[in-house]
Amino acid sequence: MNRIFDTPTPDLNGTSLLITGGTGSFGQAFVKNILDHWAPNRIIIFSRDELKQYHMEQTIPKEHKDRVRFFIGDVRDPERLELAMREVDIVIHAAALKQVPAAEYNPFECVKTNIHGAENVVKASLRAGVSKIVSLSTDKAASPINLYGASKLASDKIFVAANNISGSQDTRFSVVRYGNVIGSRGSVIPYFKQLITNGVESLPITHPEMTRFWITLQQGVNFVLSSLSIMNGGEIFVPKIPSMKVVDIAKTLAPDLNHNIVGIRPGEKLHETMITIDDGRTTLELKDRYVIEPAFAFWSNAHLKSSSDVGPVDENFEYSSNNNTEWLSVDDLNQMIMDIELND
Repeated sequence: MNRIFDTPTPDLNGTSLLITGGTGSFGQAFVKNILDHWAPNRIIIFSRDELKQYHMEQTIPKEHKDRVRFFIGDVRDPERLELAMREVDIVIHAAALKQVPAAEYNPFECVKTNIHGAENVVKASLRAGVSKIVSLSTDKAASPINLYGASKLASDKIFVAANNISGSQDTRFSVVRYGNVIGSRGSVIPYFKQLITNGVESLPITHPEMTRFWITLQQGVNFVLSSLSIMNGGEIFVPKIPSMKVVDIAKTLAPDLNHNIVGIRPGEKLHETMITIDDGRTTLELKDRYVIEPAFAFWSNAHLKSSSDVGPVDENFEYSSNNNTEWLSVDDLNQMIMDIELND
């Protein structure tokens, strides 16, 4: 059940990569992984926070400093993006305004970053002749009920449709969509841990039946890399990952603490979905992931069907955190948290 997603692997030796939002949790883990396993020509960190860039630069080993470039910029700025993408082979688009309450309160800013930013990344990639672009999405983009999810759904549509306008140009766009990242900044586990450290008498629970998909940061990095290796353009890749009730996470971290039911927040779902019933009609199942195929007349899935482990999903298939066939146990979660802490 604890899949690694480390195959197939792309050959990134001698390539030039750019990561938007590269100073975030994913970007930092992604860069470390690349430097540990390949010898790229250069890795460009494209982000707007100079302080985060400064702190990240201090973590780059001396022998790799000449490979990593820090580029101040915003995905809202198409000219800056185009400058940064010159002679770049691969773009990983991780920049987003992703906190649900912040997006609800600042809708125009959310649209500018998540939707207009996606458009800018697509146009800059085409103009610069980038070979492959992978955009990071979220389970909140399937049947969204909040602006963040809706903006990421729009972003997904933009990246999938971008393959229609690349023409004969060898530029391909795909999307990866996964759930909550265990231990990432802003997620529930660090939040609960901080409350426990502060000596609270109870942990806030929105709803006792609330479920979420869970993935580790390393699994997320591996999933992006392996999807990059098999992409043909237009796919939305969805990993097979386990679910767990949020209340069970609280019980795992603090078995003796009481729970305070605070109610579901605006824009929050009781359960998350990664593949809707409608998307299921165009979904293929692989050994460790699902692939939502694009509705292109010219698109072929021959590169996926070459494996004996590939086939269509069942009729009326829906991939939601409450109907998942795989669930994290207390031991599973504790092991994942231990692995994360050992690697920090």
